[in-house]
Amino acid sequence: MGEVVLAAKITHVPSIWLSINPGKHHGIRRPAELGLAEVGRRARDRGADTFVVADSHWMNSMGFHVNGKSRHRGSYASHELPHFIRDLEYDYPGEPGLATLIGEEIVAGGQKAMVHDVKDLGLEYATLVPMHFMNRDTADPLAVVPVGCNIHSTIEENRHVGEAIARAVLRSDRKVAFLASGSLSHQFPPNEVSSQFLDRISHPINEQADRLVLDQWRTGRIPEFLAALPDYNERFTGEAAMADTAMLFGILGWDSYTGHGEQLCDYFPSSGTGQVIVDFPIPDRLRA
Repeated sequence: MGEVVLAAKITHVPSIWLSINPGKHHGIRRPAELGLAEVGRRARDRGADTFVVADSHWMNSMGFHVNGKSRHRGSYASHELPHFIRDLEYDYPGEPGLATLIGEEIVAGGQKAMVHDVKDLGLEYATLVPMHFMNRDTADPLAVVPVGCNIHSTIEENRHVGEAIARAVLRSDRKVAFLASGSLSHQFPPNEVSSQFLDRISHPINEQADRLVLDQWRTGRIPEFLAALPDYNERFTGEAAMADTAMLFGILGWDSYTGHGEQLCDYFPSSGTGQVIVDFPIPDRLRA
């Protein structure tokens, strides 16, 4: 019987990649670098052998998709921001068996899903940036199973996908660290002034909403947060329909979840968007 050993909401912003490379932006995201590394350390300390990543940059327009390749290997440049991320080399094992179980359970829950083993289906940066800090400098990297985020999906659909992921893990023999890789508010500034917003939020109200959400997470007011999640997603331009966040709480038990999130880095704005890393305690029902 498998178990979920870690569940976290994480950042993946491209400025983290700038932060570790030479140049004028070197070091600007050091707290996020350390926070991502800490998530990786905790995953290993808790016995994880697999990262399942809800990747908000693997954006699907029809159905739900799981990358079931046995090996993820390649070199990545961002089509969106090639001046931020390029020459990102990666090589991680996959876990086709768990990917298959996730696909089966999504379908069993009433959603449409496909599991893929496609040579040219590479990883996106919402997986690659976190993995660089969590899973790269080791002789024995953990397996990686990316789950795409449907940009036209509803909060309720993604809740069910999260519940399906939890069922799949329990059916497996894997110890899984689940990563909801996406932002809080996600409103980009107008193109003409976008370069001025590297360390700024698009609007003060967005930061106020994000900080309210973080307070709800830290103090365990999860039902209050979930009741507002559809409006939060719509009004504050949720990244990829905030699918990763809904999956996360679907795994944790939705409004019956009583845990308190632990914030692992200070909230920070990046290119107009709101970013954070929060680790959530795992309920007993997800443990072997």
